[in-house]
Amino acid sequence: MNLRRQLLLVSLLTLMLPWAGCQFIRETESALRTTQQQMLAGTARAVADSLSRYPEDFPLRDDAETAAVRNNNQLYGHQLQAEPAIDGYFSDWTIGEESLREMPGSDGAIRYAIGLRGSYLYLYVAVSDPHVVYADVSSMANADGPAYADRVELVSSNPPYLEERFSFAAEAPGPVVAYLQNSFGFSADATVRAYWQDVPAGYRLEARIPRSKLGTHLGLVVQNTSNATDIGVRNSSYSTTSPGEFVSVSPELGRVASELVQQGMRLIVTDPSGWRIASAGNVETSSRQLAQGVSRWLRYAYDAVVESGTRVALAEPDASGREQQDYVVSALAGNPDTAWFRSKDSSRAIVAVSEPVRSGSNIIGAVVLQQGTDAILSLTNKGLARLMNVTLVSMLLLAAGLLGYASWLSRRIQKLSDAAVDALAHDRLQTKLPSSGATDEIGKLSRSFSSVLAQLGDYNEYLRTLASKLSHEMRTPLAIVTSSLENLEQESLSESSAAYTARAKGGADRLRRILGAMSEANRVEELVKNAEMEEFNLGAVLKASATAYQDIYTTRRFEVDVANDNPNVHGSPELVIQMLDKLVDNAVSFSAEGDTIELGLHADGPALRLDVSNPGPALPETMRSQLFDSMVSVRAKRDDKHLGLGLYIARIIVAGHDGRIDARNIDGGVCFSVWFPCV
Repeated sequence: MNLRRQLLLVSLLTLMLPWAGCQFIRETESALRTTQQQMLAGTARAVADSLSRYPEDFPLRDDAETAAVRNNNQLYGHQLQAEPAIDGYFSDWTIGEESLREMPGSDGAIRYAIGLRGSYLYLYVAVSDPHVVYADVSSMANADGPAYADRVELVSSNPPYLEERFSFAAEAPGPVVAYLQNSFGFSADATVRAYWQDVPAGYRLEARIPRSKLGTHLGLVVQNTSNATDIGVRNSSYSTTSPGEFVSVSPELGRVASELVQQGMRLIVTDPSGWRIASAGNVETSSRQLAQGVSRWLRYAYDAVVESGTRVALAEPDASGREQQDYVVSALAGNPDTAWFRSKDSSRAIVAVSEPVRSGSNIIGAVVLQQGTDAILSLTNKGLARLMNVTLVSMLLLAAGLLGYASWLSRRIQKLSDAAVDALAHDRLQTKLPSSGATDEIGKLSRSFSSVLAQLGDYNEYLRTLASKLSHEMRTPLAIVTSSLENLEQESLSESSAAYTARAKGGADRLRRILGAMSEANRVEELVKNAEMEEFNLGAVLKASATAYQDIYTTRRFEVDVANDNPNVHGSPELVIQMLDKLVDNAVSFSAEGDTIELGLHADGPALRLDVSNPGPALPETMRSQLFDSMVSVRAKRDDKHLGLGLYIARIIVAGHDGRIDARNIDGGVCFSVWFPCV
């Protein structure tokens, strides 16, 4: 892993800063919400104390058994904002279809709703029945009413007085005549309007009844007849002999609640069974403002920071009219409680508290008070937005700074590495490296490399001049040995002495040739330094040399390929031919009789590439980097003719022409390539 990635990973530790900020925001949100709940609970207690002065407006709770019956038998009347048309359709009711209650025991086949508007009670019943049986005209006048027909009955009573029923049975879809059944008999009631609407697999009944004709207790019965001769009854759990107490909003409690509620709060008052008997205020305005002024990304960030709450939809008043949330049930049991709700979609959040309403030792209801949390820390809080923005900007700047620093540091190290490699690519080592003047660890490393390269350069210079020094120092002793051996040949020697003398003379001759080769390398260096450069045609030189090589090496074949039409270079033709002689001599040495040696000249970008290829053994990979050094040979058997100086001389000549030489293995042989700059 490179330094840049390492520092980038280290920069991830900076995430601890926003994490700590998020923890602070979370704790602050929680603390402020707790404070708001406490303040709201104090307000709820004050409201409950105020409402306790109106016990007559709360339905009384008797013993536990009677309360259980009341909870199951009670019908609830919703306040309607407009008068619906009596046409069998629910669409013009100002309450939603979620307000329709299922009749117990009907498995969802019967749903109903009761509404109140002015002096009327409105009834809507939806029945799923694949076979509707209508009333017979002749049976409508019977004292017991149309028994063998589908019908809906609304039971009313004022305990302890007897009950009476409003019966709705249709002869056909359309307006329905309502019949009132009581102790005086069974008769049509013209003050009641009703409409029977057929729908696929069932029917809908909508009716309007004057409230003055109804008692304090109501019940609902739906009778379903399979056929005209066999009656079956499908009804609710409401007893026809004991209807439950009818529950509706108390105007007096509603007036008091509207006076007590504060702006931005919603107040709900329930009876002992949880039925909503008053409500005032709302939390919608502040919540809408909260959602409008906040960007989506900030809302997502806020959702990730603060604690999750119960779905905000559960804070809305129950569509059935009966509040059964846990914190409301707790208050009805005498224990004040709190809850909070938050929407992940809009970030709308609501804090809710519940408080029991007492009359003496009795709990006569509960107060529910709700408020949006935008009154405390919320998405509209500019401080939170600034904190999140500053944190984000700081993280980006820090990450960019660390990445920039890592890039700068990595570039310094890379330049030092490249310079160290490049220092070894020249005849003379480059000891001046980048960052050598810096005072940090990279500067210290650069100076250490420079010191090592300087020592290596001195040693390399010593090796480079060693041949010329040995050649100079050994000539005089060699001349003395040679002259002494020649004088010994003039003396009368024994046969064995003459053999030793001849052998010594042969060794001296070999040593003289070695010194001559070493001197040649030195002379080439001097010639390269002092050569007069000129522009010449390299292709012509290559072709002429190939003709001469064919005459010299008769056991080899030479092929020449000059692809460039004008292969001119700047240099010394004599030195280039000498370099070519070394390469061809090497190619001949490693090839066999009858082999073909290929000479080629091709354009290669801004340079001309001269290739000398021959079949033969491949170059050992371990020797390729040392192949052009002084006195290095890869021949299997050393001889006095090849001292490892030929390719070294070729490299000197190429370097003197600002070129480059390389060797590589090819299919079945070896290719030496030389690049000359084009003119």
